Formats: sequence, structure tokens, C-alpha cells
Amino acid sequence: MKKLILIIILAITITLPTPTQSQSRKLITPSIPNQQTVAIVITKQVQTIQQIKQLLSPYKDIKLRRIFTEAIIGFSIEGSRQTIAKLAENNLILTISPVTSYQAQTEESVKIIGGEEVRGLFSPKNQRLTGKGITVGVIDTGVDYTHPDLRRNYGGGHDLVDNDRDPMETRATGKATIHGTHVAGIIAANGKIRGVAPDAKIIAYRALGPGGGGTTEQVIAAIDQAIKDKVDIMNLSLGNDVNGPDLPISLALNRAVDKGIVAVAANGNAGPDIWTVGSPGTASKAISVGASTPTLKIPSLLIEETREKIQIQPMEGSEKWELDRSYSIVYGGMGKKEELKNVEGKIVLIKRGRLTFTEKAKNAQAAGAKAVLIYNNMSGNFIGNLETLIPIPVGSVSKRNGERLLKNKTVARIIQNEEKDRMAEFSSRGPVTGTWEVKPDIVAPGVAINSTIPGGYLSLQGTSMAAPHVAGACALIKQAHPDWKPPQIKAALMNTAKPLFQTENKPYHTYEQGAGRIQVVEAIEAESLVTPSSLHFGKFTEEQAIHKTALHVENTSNITKRYSFDIPERTEGLTWKIPLSFTLKPKEMKEVAIELMVDPQNFKRKIHDGYITINAGSTPIHIPYIYVLEEPNYPRVMGFSFGEGDAPGQYLYEVYLPGGAEEFGIALFNPGDYRFMGFLDTIENVKKGLIQKKIDSEKLPEDGVYLAKVFAKKAGKEDFIETMVKIEKK
Repeated sequence: MKKLILIIILAITITLPTPTQSQSRKLITPSIPNQQTVAIVITKQVQTIQQIKQLLSPYKDIKLRRIFTEAIIGFSIEGSRQTIAKLAENNLILTISPVTSYQAQTEESVKIIGGEEVRGLFSPKNQRLTGKGITVGVIDTGVDYTHPDLRRNYGGGHDLVDNDRDPMETRATGKATIHGTHVAGIIAANGKIRGVAPDAKIIAYRALGPGGGGTTEQVIAAIDQAIKDKVDIMNLSLGNDVNGPDLPISLALNRAVDKGIVAVAANGNAGPDIWTVGSPGTASKAISVGASTPTLKIPSLLIEETREKIQIQPMEGSEKWELDRSYSIVYGGMGKKEELKNVEGKIVLIKRGRLTFTEKAKNAQAAGAKAVLIYNNMSGNFIGNLETLIPIPVGSVSKRNGERLLKNKTVARIIQNEEKDRMAEFSSRGPVTGTWEVKPDIVAPGVAINSTIPGGYLSLQGTSMAAPHVAGACALIKQAHPDWKPPQIKAALMNTAKPLFQTENKPYHTYEQGAGRIQVVEAIEAESLVTPSSLHFGKFTEEQAIHKTALHVENTSNITKRYSFDIPERTEGLTWKIPLSFTLKPKEMKEVAIELMVDPQNFKRKIHDGYITINAGSTPIHIPYIYVLEEPNYPRVMGFSFGEGDAPGQYLYEVYLPGGAEEFGIALFNPGDYRFMGFLDTIENVKKGLIQKKIDSEKLPEDGVYLAKVFAKKAGKEDFIETMVKIEKK
């Protein structure tokens, strides 16, 4: 059977291996509770409508929906899972992928990256560098093209949700969106506020509809149309949380780059843990963008008596955390009006869930609360944005910290620390599973970013806000160097980036920040380009103790330059073979070899990363690299879903195993007393990738709600996901 590949859609960032002829193949269908489903089909040699109709003719209940010719070679269909499964057996089909749903995720930030300084630079046509003549495709929730700061930049668009030429943001009550207009403003606002490239032309592709929801099909259709429209740059501030290298949307971005388009993708908002990058930020050829901070005052709760500090993640759209004395912290339940009885003049602690952040904050404000803390309902931290301005401070804390505050009647005061050029806590980290690539490639400001929204302006945060800073920077570079290809533009940004530091002497890992924070002027004025602009040496095997790679060095200046390599910092068990110094004449280029030799008896780290430094005259160029000794501690299981199947009483599950598993299973427990109720399924020696399985009614437990522990073991490490599942066979 054919191998299914799951896909991604807007604002943060899954990818699976592309099947080869030698791999076993199988169709994986989405867990949707009805029999009809929509899927993406990638073919070989089937391209014309006549060929597609001939291929589909034996399958009478399959309906052809869209044909893709640019982003992928394939089409989308609608039909029953059973018929689609039969279609998957056809030798002309490479993969069939379910269409899944996703959500959307100038000023000081423009100054930080050097956007204002660029205005004094000129293009070969003697134009000021403002993005003039460059087209940027914004694949998002649409754009309010009537906004006074965007009207002059709007160059048309496409609505892939309603299938027309009007990509206006959704305005329906309760389902209105603002995301795409905010992204477009960061790139090219030209009015009350100015984006990074204020004269660039924006082409809007509305791939996500009411409430920011959309499908894989719509996003791929948007990429496909953007390629046909020959945009110079495309921005995708979207994604999901499955870390893998080759989902269809990532493949589509790689193909767009091959066609000469610079593709920029958000890295995701699931940080700060390692392995949290998601597709399409995992696309090899795209520029994946993490989030850094502009100059910010970071608030923390200082708990009286214990002197313990708990950092707060402020929510954009709320008042600053500038409280002048100590306040009691009281519990406000889920933030419903009837739960906020004794909060006047106090900081109210509210649990995440059921209501929106804005509804919780408005209710607390109406009840007289001095400030609002929303704690997570699952492990880890989270970020939030408010839909309207709230005149009291609102912020988030982790589940663990929220429960600690809940357990003790607490009095606390607020203290502030000023930070700049730090990695945002929420910014997803790499590396990419399977390929072990460095991601993100680069970082840009993504916190407290003020930009356009329908009807006005608002500050938001996320890697969704960082990515358009890079898209705007790419427009300026493209205007300055119209002959540069996407890899050269990517190299200019990465070769000249500023590495960021956690403390004065401790830099962030390369798989946290890539090459560092972008510097637009330096990128435009780069006189040397080194590609690839990051290196991944793969994973150690007994057969491959010596890893070889090559760097392409190009002198883009008008003078002869001398190039030399710094010897990497000595690490026991690693030996480098670095090229000797050489010179390049103007516009000359050279390929040089680098070797890494590994002695596993002496090298003890599972992951080793750093920078190879090339000195172009007196200018250092830092190339991030990563090497993996043994199977590292990435999550062994992710992306689990469970739903009704095709037949009465039948259920389906699907799950993504980035490295496969020696043991995999789904254990069921009674949620009341945690009694073990049996296994829904167990499998040994599972291959990596997305798997799906049908569970027939006779193998299901009694009807009811169960706590499911989905676990996978590999190389001595076990991970699991806990979730509630409902079984109702009748």
C-alpha cells in the first residue's frame, strides 16, 4: 500500500519521509468521523487532466477537486476511505495524504534588525531600498486591503477558501480573523506605521477561513497559485507540532525554492524544549524563523517570605505589568463571571480552557481584579494574544507554577528585568528528526510586535510575527541584488547574522537560534556568500566514522579577498580537517571540502553543535553545524488522534513516530481511579513515520471514556502521550 504523508497549514509549524520504490507502502487515512474524506494525491507521470480522469475512472464515487501543477505534481480528491484505499494500490501513485485542519498562529523591531538604516542604501536602479518592485505572497487568513497602511501595497490576491479573487479577512462575528493583516503589515505597512519593506507589493492568499481554520488542500493550492503568479517571496506564518522532514507542505516549499521563490516559514511556538520545531519550518530549503525579543521588561512574581521568583509571559493587548506594591493572589476558576466573586484589588489566578483569554480577562476586569494570571492546563508554558485591548495586566504561567500558586495562599509583588536579543521562551527549537538539520535557520523579533489589523493596530507575539520580518528583509535584499537566487539570499541573511547569548559567555545552541538574529544592512552589503549556510553531519555509524561535506564560497565584491578558517574548538573524540587559506578574485567562487572524524570511544556527547568560522578578509562568517553520535532523546511519539471508522462500532487511530519504535502501544485506564483496563493496541518493531490502524468493534473495550496512554520505546527511551478517548459502539 502507499505511504501517507500528513501536511501543515498556518502560523507555527509535520513532515514525514518521502517513500522510495524500495519502501513498503501503505495508505493512511485521517481520523474523521464520517465515511467521506478529502485527500491529497501525489503521482508520478500523471499530470494532464485526461490522465487524471483516466486514472480515476474505475473509482465511481471519487470526485476530483483540484489539480496541482506547481507546488506538487498531483491533485485532491473526495471519496470514501474504502475507495481511496483501493486507489492507493495503483502503481502510478506515490502518496495519498489526508487533508487536515490547522489554526493560525516597524516599530522597535524594524529598528533592531536595521530596517531603518536600509533607507539610505540604493538598488542598482538607483532606488532607495524599500522593497519597490518586489512581490511578497502572504499565505494566511487573508488581508484587509482597505486598511490605510496597506492600500497602496495591495496587488491583488486569491481566496482559496471561497474560491474567488477576494482575499479579505473574515469579518463574521465570533469568527473574525486578524492574523494575515498583521503579518502583511510587518512586511510592508506604509502609513502610520512602516513595515520592513514599505514599498513591496503584497499578494494575499486566503488559505485559512473563519476563525483561522483551513486545510492542507487550501494551503497547497495557495502555494501552487503563488508559484503561478511568480511571486518573489512567500511567507507562511503557519504550521503544526510534528517534527519531521518531508510532509507535502514542506515538499511544496522546497519545490517553490527550486522555482526561484524565497520561502519563509515560522518555526513554531512550542518552545523552549528541544525537538519542538514543526513543519513547514522543517523544510530544508525554506528559511525557518525563530523568535527573539526586542528590548523588553520581563515581569516576574516575587513570592513574599520565600523570595521565590516565577516569570510571567505577558499577553499582548494587555496593560504593562507595572504594579507598585504587593497583592494577594486568589483563585478564579475558569474565569466565568460567577466564579469571580472575591477578586477586587487582587491578582486573580485563572485556569486555561473553555473561555478565550479575552473573555477571561474581560470578566476579571469587570469584577475589579488588579491583574490576571492564566495558568496552563497541560505541561509547559504557553503564549497568548488578546483580541482587544484590556486595561489591566494579563499574563500566563506554566501549569506547574499555577498549581504551586493555587496550593498556597500567596502574596507577591512584581519585579522587572530588562532583556534584549534573547530567544523568546515560546520559540520552537530543533533539530529536525531524521535528517538532524539545524532549524531554525535564523531568528527575528517576535515579541510585542505592533502592526496592522482590520480597523486599527495591535501588538501580537509569536514566530508568526518573526517570519514576516525576514520576508520583508528578503524583499530588500532582492531589490538590492535582483540576480541573487534563493540560496544566496538565505546565505546573505545567515552569514551575517548576530549570534545570541543566554548569558555573557554562553551562546544559544545552533538548533535553538540557527545562525542568530538577522542584520539587514550587513546582509545587503555582504561581499562573500557561503552555501550551504548551515551543516548537518548526520549520525554516527560504524561504517561512517568520517563525515565529509563541501562549502561553496563566493566572492561577490569587486576586490580580491583572502579566506581562512578558524580551527573549531577542541572536543575530545572529534578531529577536523579544515581547508587551507585561499584567495578569490572578484566574482570568483570555489568549493572547499571539510571532514569530521569521530572516535566514539572518546566522544561522549549525543549531540554536538557549534560554528565553523570562515574569515573573509577581516569579516568572520559563522556557519552553524550539528552532529549526532547516537540516537538522541527526541520525543518518540507525537501527533496522536483517535476517531470513528467507516463501519459501525469501528475506530481508527493515527500517530507519528519520528524514529520508529521497538515497542509501541495504547494502554487504557479508568480516569477515575487509574485502574488499568487493557491495551487498545500493541505493536513491536514499528518503522518510522505516520502509522494508522483500524480497530474493529470486537477488540474494543466497553463503551465509555478512558484515559489513553500512547507510548513508544526506542534505544532505551520511552515517551508517552496521555489523552482522553471516548468509545461508543452503539
